Amino acid sequence: MNILKAFLLKGTSALLFAMLSACVRFLGDSGVPLGQVVFCRAFFAILPVLLMCAYQKQLAQAFYTQRPFGHLFRGMISIAGMFLNFAALARLPLVDATAISFAAPLITVVLAWLVLGETVRIYRWTAVTVGFAGIVVMLWPYLNFSQYGAGGSASTAATVGAACGMIAAFTNAGAVVQTRRLVDTETTSAIVFYFSTYCALAGLATLPFGWLWPTPFQLLILIASGVIGGLAHIFLTSSYHYAPASLVAPLDYTTMIWAYVLGYVLFGELPTITVYIGAIIVAASGLFVIWRERQLRRRRVRS
Repeated sequence: MNILKAFLLKGTSALLFAMLSACVRFLGDSGVPLGQVVFCRAFFAILPVLLMCAYQKQLAQAFYTQRPFGHLFRGMISIAGMFLNFAALARLPLVDATAISFAAPLITVVLAWLVLGETVRIYRWTAVTVGFAGIVVMLWPYLNFSQYGAGGSASTAATVGAACGMIAAFTNAGAVVQTRRLVDTETTSAIVFYFSTYCALAGLATLPFGWLWPTPFQLLILIASGVIGGLAHIFLTSSYHYAPASLVAPLDYTTMIWAYVLGYVLFGELPTITVYIGAIIVAASGLFVIWRERQLRRRRVRS
């Protein structure tokens, strides 16, 4: 146990994930095709993962697997999630897309009950219900379907972005559930390596549909998105070595703060009041789920 070190690692990963979202948002605004962004995000993330494994003298573990089809299934889910998440970031304010993404932990509770057979009691069901109410509050401005007849292409694009973000939350939750099934036999480095490889191949498959020749600055951001994403996963994984997941998980919500700051500084974006209210509801329900799981774990340890 080293709680301070765990908090620093997890807090750094939250900042890095917000920076990754800002990179994706910039690339979307500058017209870089979605598949090209996905490829660079996944391909350049492999480098820091392999360097970490080499430093720890565990390079072989990044390639070794007992369940190749399990990785393939997780890769397919993650491919859909990455494309949808990046499509949302290209169409929504940074903090809006980030706030919607926090539906994933709530959906994970439902999928864990359905797929893994985990016991979910009334407290967590209540938290999930309240959390989804918060998501509806955030999505409400994008559910004004009268905008389609008003020629408001910007509003239509935002609605599409909100839909992509919500579907991405489901796929991200599915990836978490599949990861829980893999960790029994697979190493973290193998899970991250195969996830990045499959996503890179999916992005590369879009090359015939037209990529652009990036400017030097666009190329820098493309490479940075991959390196930052890879480092974010390394810091995230490392934080769990020094403290229980339930203790450091609340720091995930600091991503919202960084998204707010980066969105305002880089893109001049300010969230609407509905995003503030919805984000508070979702964060509160998510923190309650984390607290409840921690209490149950303590009971099991005592018993």
